[in-house]
Amino acid sequence: MDKVRLGIVGLGNMGRYHVEYLMKGEVPEVELTAVCDTAPAQLDWARQNFGEAFRLFPDMDAMVASGLVDAVLVATPHYDHPVLAQRAFARGLHVLIEKPAGVFTKEVRKMNEAALASGKVFGIMYNQRANPLYQKLRDLVQSGELGALKRTNWIITSWYRPQSYYNSGGWRATWAGEGGGVLLNQDPHQLDLWQWTCGMPKRVRAFCYFGKYHDIEVEDDVTAFVEYENGATGVFVTSTGDAPGTNRFEVTGDMGKVVIEDEKMTFVRNRVSERDFNRDFRGGFGEPECWTCDVPIPKGCHQYPIVTGSFARAILNGSPLLAPGEEGIRGLSISNAIHLSAWTDRWVDLPIDEDLYYEKLQERIRNSTARKVASEGRTLDVKGTNK
Repeated sequence: MDKVRLGIVGLGNMGRYHVEYLMKGEVPEVELTAVCDTAPAQLDWARQNFGEAFRLFPDMDAMVASGLVDAVLVATPHYDHPVLAQRAFARGLHVLIEKPAGVFTKEVRKMNEAALASGKVFGIMYNQRANPLYQKLRDLVQSGELGALKRTNWIITSWYRPQSYYNSGGWRATWAGEGGGVLLNQDPHQLDLWQWTCGMPKRVRAFCYFGKYHDIEVEDDVTAFVEYENGATGVFVTSTGDAPGTNRFEVTGDMGKVVIEDEKMTFVRNRVSERDFNRDFRGGFGEPECWTCDVPIPKGCHQYPIVTGSFARAILNGSPLLAPGEEGIRGLSISNAIHLSAWTDRWVDLPIDEDLYYEKLQERIRNSTARKVASEGRTLDVKGTNK
């Protein structure tokens, strides 16, 4: 095999985007051989734009049965990701899923177990891991250049959405349709990068506001406080109701501070460890000498093809994955912990009580607007849509 024959499941916004860069040849290791979607209008889009360049199917089972694909890229609504991935593994296919890994970790854990049992390559579209800024931050933390972690702060409120965005589909911003709000729809990349660069917290205390700025049933304003195993702390603030918003990630260690904002990195480095300075300094007032360092950052890149290419090379020659699918459960665990803390009004330890989370989520699904729309016989079109 010199190319991976790939089929795309779902032709919503993200599915179409993947089709477009693959058809431009931006991932030479991949041949797009098929796409599927349950909505005829989505297949019409593919036919009108690409003719017979690849085969069109009404569902994933038909596409898989054709024998035209070695792997699938799942770009459907959140709840479907682990379900379709497990079906693909059972048919002997490699799987790349869009983020998030799913809605609740109990189902995602089953997906991870199915992936391991299949022996197939499993990736997740965490394209932000290809961003040189976050790769450099991860290097500074893991290499010890930043010293022992002390504090993390991420304000990510640049996700502003007007009410008309939520009104565009009966499934949007509902417990039954999406399984959450800003945490599950907009923030999976940041939650993954947070743990990818700084590690997983050990417990979470969070406050979520549901429908604070919009007429929706899920969270649109969140503040979470976390503690790490070494005693470091962190804060994560996010919203779809701030305009203008902010995207500022600050990581402090005993050797200095890194700030990522406006697609730039600032590294202020202590000449000596703050802990050593605190122990040895004898003056009344003072602090470590620090230098603002010019950190070389490679220029930006087209992130999605990088992740897809990494997935294909893992299939072809066993190269390491940039974003292993099994790691999708980590950011989702933080998201679930934030929800559970807000629902129960208490601290939540990680790993979370998955049965309790599932029980609390089901309560909300039973009363969800999207579920009521479906029961009343009105159309709830969630197929082939992502973001």
